[in-house]
Amino acid sequence: MARKGQLEEIFSKALFADESGQYKIFYRNFEKIREVTLPEFLIESNNFQTIPVSRIKKIKKSNTVLFEKNYMVGE
Repeated sequence: MARKGQLEEIFSKALFADESGQYKIFYRNFEKIREVTLPEFLIESNNFQTIPVSRIKKIKKSNTVLFEKNYMVGE
């Protein structure tokens, strides 16, 4: 399960203390993984209403991985 506290910290810092466009969000969209910037993700997800946090697989800032969800067999 995604660590909600860790994700909340990343999003809070990205939105209020950093340049949010530097953050890339990788999320599961049906059978594919999509990559979008944080501002694009917020628009597409209607501020997390249509794309739940549980579908986020990875978050990167520049070339640094800030969060990566462990993949399980059958996922």
